[in-house]
This record gives sequence, C-alpha cells and structure tokens, in this order.
Amino acid sequence: MQTGSFQPAKSVIRVAPFEGHTSYAPYTCFQCAEGWCMTACPVGAIVISPVGAKVVVDDQCVGCKLCTIACPYGTMFYNPDTLKAFKCNLCGGDPACAHACPTQAILYEEGEPADWLGDFAETRGAGTLIAAGNGSH
Repeated sequence: MQTGSFQPAKSVIRVAPFEGHTSYAPYTCFQCAEGWCMTACPVGAIVISPVGAKVVVDDQCVGCKLCTIACPYGTMFYNPDTLKAFKCNLCGGDPACAHACPTQAILYEEGEPADWLGDFAETRGAGTLIAAGNGSH
C-alpha cells in the first residue's frame, strides 16, 4: 500500500522485537485463511482482490473499526484522517516493501490461491472482487 508520502505512523508494516534478543522481525497482514477482519465487517467492505489479498473498499467502509478489533495480529488499522480502515493490499501482487527492504527481511512469494473461508468468501466476494489497485488504500 503506497501512500506517496513518508508516514511511519501509518505504515502497514510493524516490527516485533524478540524479547531477550537483539533481533527484530517485520510483519504485516498475513492474508490469513480465517479472515477475521472480513467476517467482522458488517457492511462487506472487505473483499478479496484478484491477487488473493483481502482489501478494504473505501466507498463501502463505514469506519466502525470492528475489523481492527477482530484482527488477532494487529495488522488492521484505522485512519483518523479518512475515517476508514486500511491494511496491506499486497500492492496489486507486487509489494513495494519487498523491493525496498535493504536486508531482504521482507519477501513476497506467490503460492496457490487458498480457499478463503469456502462458501462464506464465495458469497461475500461474489460480484465485489475489485481490480488490483482500485478501491483500496
């Protein structure tokens, strides 16, 4: 998710310290199979993009923050400027963070598309899949 400005507080990448070690690990949305953010959204504003990322559709998001509460990894965020939720959208399948990371601590590897929540995802995403880069932060 590129915003065109340097705003570390609004980054979708977090860095976790390993207690007792001088080691840190970056992490962002895992695009988890459970999709807690997607199932918690009362208006269906989180859909699955063609690259398999769960993305927030700004026009549908009402800013209720339920998705931020539902995400057990803390990788769903709320922007107080736009009053909308936002998260990693995999930059349309070509994540800028993986290219920019000087130590290659961030890797993007394509895998086989998963059955994201089976029938639920099929009904939730039916007709609402969006083109990469459109309708998301």
